[in-house]
Amino acid sequence: MWQSAERYPDPAIEILDPRFARYRLMSAAVERLATGFRWAEGPVWFGDGRCLLWSDIPNNRVLRWDEETGAVSHFRKPSNFANGHTRDRQGRLLSCEHGTRRVTRTEYDGSITVILDRFEGKRLNSPNDIVVKSDDSIWFTDPPFGILGHYEGHAAEPELPTNVYRVDGRTGEAAVVTGDVNRPNGLCFSPDESRLYVVESGITPRRIRVFDVSADGEGLENDRVFVQADPEGSPDGFRCDVDGNLWAGWGTGEGRDGVMVFAPDATPIGRIALPERCANLCFGGPARNRLFMAASQSLYALYVNTQGARGG
Repeated sequence: MWQSAERYPDPAIEILDPRFARYRLMSAAVERLATGFRWAEGPVWFGDGRCLLWSDIPNNRVLRWDEETGAVSHFRKPSNFANGHTRDRQGRLLSCEHGTRRVTRTEYDGSITVILDRFEGKRLNSPNDIVVKSDDSIWFTDPPFGILGHYEGHAAEPELPTNVYRVDGRTGEAAVVTGDVNRPNGLCFSPDESRLYVVESGITPRRIRVFDVSADGEGLENDRVFVQADPEGSPDGFRCDVDGNLWAGWGTGEGRDGVMVFAPDATPIGRIALPERCANLCFGGPARNRLFMAASQSLYALYVNTQGARGG
């Protein structure tokens, strides 16, 4: 049975490089907020509701954790096997749905708007992770994980390559920003939006690639490897803090599960050890200084001495 650390500093928070020391709070420990899920994914913070939403994909539901009471309840069930979530710049929920193979927006009145479900007349695979740029454009990855079987969606044949897409915030026009990433997974922008990080899940070992965003803000260029995981390492989803450090969900294997933190120069500077593989994470709380981690069957949190970059 997992238990939070009884003494400070929490040994689960490891400093791998002196640069990480400033981000560790000596009197903060990893907390397990809830457990009992099948595969937790896609956390997103709603400060106006003082709550966190996240997906339990195989159970076909989106859950809600209430900051004030600690209560967990259903936000949406069925969820169309929703995976990743984010908020747009107007505060609305954007969701990647495996079951319907689409990206949706939840309006203020609760109604659902389809952002994209087809490209050039063909169905998307299974949208996975999603971010919104300051120009209101929506960027998301489309690997095949939700159509590989009936556990996280519905088995089907892919109709499109595994692309990364951009949907224009004004016109709704969709474009492929890169089709060269084998099964793209997690993605996020650097704080100044000059870089886009993307996990490549279709190779072994996995790696994180980074692109420069083009001068017009609508394309990608200068593709390169940011982090090459070791054979037992497995990055998934991530977010940046205000200093440009990349906080990445990580697994699998004993002694490797949790979160890895990389400086902008790709140096691993810190690690948060968890007893389960961490799929995805986000920053939240009133000061955006609480890291929420969706890890396999549980939801964890840790206060840190930094803030999540806006828009992440």
